[in-house]
Amino acid sequence: MDIELYTVGPFAENTYLISQQGSSLLIDPGFYQPREYSVFQDDLAESGNKLTAVILTHAHVDHVLGLEKVLKNHKVPVYLNHSDLYLWNHFSDQAGRFGFSVPDFDFTPEPLDEQEGFTIGSFSMDVICTPGHSPDHVSIYFPSEDLLIAGDALFRESIGRTDLYKGDFDLLSDSIRNKLYTLPDSTRVLPGHGPATTIGYEKKNNAFVKGE
Repeated sequence: MDIELYTVGPFAENTYLISQQGSSLLIDPGFYQPREYSVFQDDLAESGNKLTAVILTHAHVDHVLGLEKVLKNHKVPVYLNHSDLYLWNHFSDQAGRFGFSVPDFDFTPEPLDEQEGFTIGSFSMDVICTPGHSPDHVSIYFPSEDLLIAGDALFRESIGRTDLYKGDFDLLSDSIRNKLYTLPDSTRVLPGHGPATTIGYEKKNNAFVKGE
């Protein structure tokens, strides 16, 4: 599995392009500047891979800013957990609070329910509901790669903020401790912001949620 990281937008959000067997998944497209999107487009074209789908770990504006650009060029399904669609359905209002003028989307993404062995093309993943940073938040675990896409649930030595819509520190702590810290210590964690880490490192060093 090949992974390209794009740190994009005014919030330095991490967008991931994951590829294998000629197919690619785009996770959390936060492209804001045209040049940011162009780099992704060039990489995808040079690889010869076909974009299969877009996965959103949650619908906060910094993780969705580039979605409209992507869908203009790629007719692919978009997946988002449906536990709470308020952020998605009020995307323009949410963006406006941060100074962005963007339209609402005119479609509802495909549901991304908590489950093991969810498949999109050649990709197989476990979808783990990890609310607390946002009510619709999921983390994506690839068991065969010992890899977790953590969105804004878990960062290196930190966690996602809990002062936004339906943020809940206790709920996020439970999500991390009971669902993410149960993964193997060797699991590589790719967060929505900042550098990569591992589950084992965070269990020992994360000051917000310590592992047992």
